[in-house]
Amino acid sequence: MKKIYAFESRCLGCRLCEVYCRTARFKSKDVVKAHKRKNITSAIIVEEVLGPNNISYFALQCRHCKNPKCIKACISGAMYKNDKGIVRNDSEKCVGCLSCILVCPFGVIKKNDDGKSVSKCDLCADFGEPFCVENCPNEAIKFLNEGEARALK
Repeated sequence: MKKIYAFESRCLGCRLCEVYCRTARFKSKDVVKAHKRKNITSAIIVEEVLGPNNISYFALQCRHCKNPKCIKACISGAMYKNDKGIVRNDSEKCVGCLSCILVCPFGVIKKNDDGKSVSKCDLCADFGEPFCVENCPNEAIKFLNEGEARALK
């Protein structure tokens, strides 16, 4: 299964991945309108790490774990793994208990502004290649299978 892999040494901290993630979640796919909308959350987060001599950045998103704790913690069955191994959230089933947020070891599941559901990276499964990967200007995030990722590290 392909996943998103972050390459910290290539990340400039521009946060375009966050902008394009919000765009992928916006119906019209208009990047300007999506970026201005406050109620659209990004499922990828750029973290900033302050070192003694520099600042480094890395993108953080759902890891689509083999044994996801979020699925086990979900009381309504809204969190599930599809036939491709992608961990998804059915917002119609989600009751907003936030158990998935509490158990996620990466802190990448976010509460939606409606307060009734959560959002997370779904690898843009409905669109093909993830928008964040397609629009990263420095190729700091890539959509790879595990073998390809090991060869690049």
